[in-house]
Amino acid sequence: MILSIIAVAAVAALSFYALRPDPALRQVASAGPPDAKPPATATIPSGQSSRPAKALPQSGMMSSDANSGANVQRTMTDDGSVVTTYSPRQREGQGPVLIDAQRNGQDPRVADRPNEALLQDSPQGRLPIIGPDGLRPMEQYARPWSGARGTRIAIVVGGLGLSQTGTQRAIKLLPAGVTLAFAATGNSLQRWMQEARRGGHELLVQVPFEPFDYPANNPGRETLLVGSSESQNLARLHTAMATITNYTGIMNYQGGRYLADQNALEPVLRDVGQRGLLFLDDGTSAQSKTQVIAGAINLPHAFADVTLDGQLQQDAILKKLDELERIADRKGSAIGVASAFDESIDAIVKWMREAQSRGIEIVGVSALADDATAQP
Repeated sequence: MILSIIAVAAVAALSFYALRPDPALRQVASAGPPDAKPPATATIPSGQSSRPAKALPQSGMMSSDANSGANVQRTMTDDGSVVTTYSPRQREGQGPVLIDAQRNGQDPRVADRPNEALLQDSPQGRLPIIGPDGLRPMEQYARPWSGARGTRIAIVVGGLGLSQTGTQRAIKLLPAGVTLAFAATGNSLQRWMQEARRGGHELLVQVPFEPFDYPANNPGRETLLVGSSESQNLARLHTAMATITNYTGIMNYQGGRYLADQNALEPVLRDVGQRGLLFLDDGTSAQSKTQVIAGAINLPHAFADVTLDGQLQQDAILKKLDELERIADRKGSAIGVASAFDESIDAIVKWMREAQSRGIEIVGVSALADDATAQP
């Protein structure tokens, strides 16, 4: 009995001590966005600590993230350490809530819905950002994979959104393991994004960059140009980023000249990395500076090993897929890129049926990105 009284008294004393105002602590964040300016190396502001609950159309059940029932408060001590405190709060609405607590990948039931904590309003539209807890879009929207270290291949099919029938066919026929890249200049992109996410695909956005023979060869509106100012090119990049949500990264569309110009390319890649995205270089430019810059700024990045449909015949594409497999056998992994042509889609579908029986794992491109900032 005496021991119980002593224990209760000790707990009460500790609770009183924890509630005392401590001059060594100062407020730096709360459940909303921080008021303090971020450091110069992190110019992208964080989103909200949790997204509001939303009803799932399939079941009517509300969906939300793991922090939707908590107040999140962050304080910083004089030595620079950050202390995060969680306290309960009432969730919006009533009844059961489906909690999407996955860090890598989304629950399939909410995969077509963006994580509101990973979005930021801008003049160009809603842009991806790193969440207040450090969650990156390239993690949240990644396609889960086994984690095994066998032979892994990522296949990226681009040009979605340019042709309505071609986009529909690609989403309908291509297996979920294929990464789909949406052209920023396409049409009805948000609708196609939702359909692709419901089908289990990982997504990228294709941004048009200046080729060597521009303007004779024009990749489309809002092309990033070497001769334009940094602010103009970042505005064009953000316009492309805002076309859809729920994607893991950016992929170049053309861009031989732009990718070879370090001064023009670095601000763009830095912005991509600060938003928690990866950059996929399609491998078509021998003079690309992507690898040098990405390594210097710790940008998650990847490079395509093979362009699969340079010759638009199914037999030729199948041979390129076999070449991709040989590279993966030698290196452990490989990335192939193609466009959403009928011949490409048919060849990829046929090859994948046989490849998986040989023990090859088809993964999203984020699984093969060189990511120096990944958490262990």
